[in-house]
Amino acid sequence: MGAGRVGTALATLLDERGHSVAVIDQNPDAFRKLPSTFSGRRVTGVGFDRDTLRQAGIEKAYAFAAVSNGDNSNIISARVVRETFNIDRVVARIYDPTRAEVYERLGIPTVATVRRTTEAVLNWMMPPDANQVWAHPTGSVSLVKSRPADSWWGIDFQTVEKLLGHRIAFVSRLGIVQEVKPGMVLQENDEIYVAISGQDIVPVRELLVKAPPTEV
Repeated sequence: MGAGRVGTALATLLDERGHSVAVIDQNPDAFRKLPSTFSGRRVTGVGFDRDTLRQAGIEKAYAFAAVSNGDNSNIISARVVRETFNIDRVVARIYDPTRAEVYERLGIPTVATVRRTTEAVLNWMMPPDANQVWAHPTGSVSLVKSRPADSWWGIDFQTVEKLLGHRIAFVSRLGIVQEVKPGMVLQENDEIYVAISGQDIVPVRELLVKAPPTEV
């Protein structure tokens, strides 16, 4: 929802990657920002209106992003999509940091305009994955960021490290990056930063995108 700069960039990226996309905006002129190659649907209407959402195909959607320029519209849309249509992967763009924190505690990931951009929204919408965020010039060590599959939630970090065979350096929780401390448990929407030898992130990715092994 929202055909501004972020919404247009996001829809274009998803379309280019072969996904089925629908863009909702109250102003039909906003769709002019989309490239001529965009193959998705353009739906004129209010993003939290149930009929508009159905017209956009929400009942078959994998994910929903509310990225208009209005906090209230984004939050209402996100809640309607999650609570009425039972879409789990929902993200809202929020300008007010106080509101953002409140809604993240309610389980709706939020993205601030300055703090993160289109790629961050895309990260919340897509399935669990792992990406290299830093590597030493020698290639001897690197840092991998990952958002584990939901089957990992509730496992303490000490156990997660044993299952991975690597040290977890940091965790990003509710938009705050912090050091992992004893007793901490992996929570929904956590992003972990794993320190590995070399630059082969495939083993880490293959472990975290599916259910954890049964044996430590």
